[in-house]
Amino acid sequence: MAIDAAFLDELRNRTPLPSLIGRRNKLVRSGRNWKTCCPFHGEKTPSFYIYDDHFHCFGCGVHGDAISYVMQSEGRSFPEAVEQLASEAGLEVPKADPRTQARAREAQSLGDVLNLVQESYRRRLYRPEGREGLAYLRGRGLTEETIERFGLGWSGDGRQLLDELRPHGVTVEMLIRAGVMRVDEQGAPKGELFFNRVTFPIRDRRGRMMSFGARTLGDGQPKYLNGPETALFSKRRTLFNLDLAREAVHRGADLVVVEGYMDVIAMDQAGFGGAVAPLGTAMGEEQLELLWRMSPSPILCLDGDAAGARAALRVCEVSLPLLSPERTIRFCRLDPKDDPDSLIRSRGPRAMQEALSGATSMAEELFGLLTAGLVDPGPDQRAALREKLVALSRLIPDKALASEYRSTLLDMFFARFRRKKTFQRKGGESLPLSTQAPGAMRDVESGNLERLNIMTAMLLHHPDILPEVEQAYSGLHLPSELDRLRSALLDWSCQEEERDGLTEESCMSWLEEHGLADLAGRVKGGPLPRSVGDGKVKDEILKVDVIESWWHFYALVNFQTFERTLEEDVTRAVIEGDMEPFVDENGQSGLRFPNALMTRLRVRDALKSGERVGE
Repeated sequence: MAIDAAFLDELRNRTPLPSLIGRRNKLVRSGRNWKTCCPFHGEKTPSFYIYDDHFHCFGCGVHGDAISYVMQSEGRSFPEAVEQLASEAGLEVPKADPRTQARAREAQSLGDVLNLVQESYRRRLYRPEGREGLAYLRGRGLTEETIERFGLGWSGDGRQLLDELRPHGVTVEMLIRAGVMRVDEQGAPKGELFFNRVTFPIRDRRGRMMSFGARTLGDGQPKYLNGPETALFSKRRTLFNLDLAREAVHRGADLVVVEGYMDVIAMDQAGFGGAVAPLGTAMGEEQLELLWRMSPSPILCLDGDAAGARAALRVCEVSLPLLSPERTIRFCRLDPKDDPDSLIRSRGPRAMQEALSGATSMAEELFGLLTAGLVDPGPDQRAALREKLVALSRLIPDKALASEYRSTLLDMFFARFRRKKTFQRKGGESLPLSTQAPGAMRDVESGNLERLNIMTAMLLHHPDILPEVEQAYSGLHLPSELDRLRSALLDWSCQEEERDGLTEESCMSWLEEHGLADLAGRVKGGPLPRSVGDGKVKDEILKVDVIESWWHFYALVNFQTFERTLEEDVTRAVIEGDMEPFVDENGQSGLRFPNALMTRLRVRDALKSGERVGE
């Protein structure tokens, strides 16, 4: 059974060896790799090592990849092992038909064509026509060994490649399929893709030619140009220098992602052999998986400018759903004026090593990106930030890891944005207090003042509803006394939610400890709406009724904001498909908005129809 080689490569890429072998064997870390007692011969001391794409036993000499492991450990034939792994990876084994065989032959043929093109480009670099390109590379500080190691070349004037390669049986169609010849809108040949450019060969992780990147030396645009998608080359599925970096990482080098070809080459020449770069695209899931197959904690080294910050945030958002306790990403942010190439040339490899040694965790980077430019945010901004941090931590599928990220991010949040003003603890000790909301001291109409007192009293009686209303509550304009209570309540809720829950007893204990018990008692002893008051026992009051009453009073105080934010949230829920299943009293099932949104919709409809909910 002949199976397409490209499919087998994809299957191996999608089958993490540590996970496969770890199903039946207890693995332990050995540097960047794993080891265990050999499953193929009896031993007490582990000598069976698992790397990103192969295993090797130094005891009995057995060696192989994911497919051969299944064959040897389960006694399966090659086709059976492929079928099993493909099923687990969600792939369908291509049928052995003439088209599959033709694609395999084409891939081999395209690889041969690209090898011939690469040889041509390398020769041209050292001919008179390549003088400008060679001077550029030497001017960037590259040695002859580095130029040779990376196979750098010169494309020439873009008119000689076909004539040069025709004696080897290369046709125009082959050059088009290999991605080095352009075509017009009708598909007719339009000349070579690269002309008067320094060329950078792009190889797969096994060192096989896939495509080229190229840099112009003049004012032409784009400055850097990659080959198009072909049967061999997909930008989102590979990284520049994957083959050489893989070898270096196996020898103990850090895996470092930088932004461009020259950064990679400068890093390698300076002794940082584990450098790779994306190929003109933002880092995606498939590239992250490639990185994690080589190292559990690669370093993303980005420029320190605004573009670098945007790229870092995108990587964080893409990475979070893929994180596990065994794999993460670290971040190294350089000064805005530097990139790895310029830093090494101006200050040497030691400066680069210092920067890499200071790489931060993903949690630190994420918090820094989301808080950049926030100097003294108001309560509404703090609430929105906290909500964003918690939401991002929920993207992590591993619950224990998600909880740790949530705690870490909130710890950073508390340390930076809480307790900026002070109030007196009982006994006179000065303690910090959150900043008041803008406009907190402005006069409040008597009718609204009564409603604001009622809303605060409801929160003191039922502090467990704070997470449901915190963002709206944070944005209210309150008189000074109510603002003091709000600041203390928000500080308390952020901490207590992580520990014992939001109980009335815990809340009042906190307020008493911080000298606010008398004020809280006066507000708490004021009137309450009928739905949550009238002497009802706490256990008889439904949380949903309390929340609905609170939103009712909020809407009476600030209806325009209430309606605007409600419409925004409804629109977002529709676009994102944020619906919940339900069954009505007649047994009919369907979808509706989440309960929190339905509560606010009921309040809006009641107010528009003239009803007064529980006043």
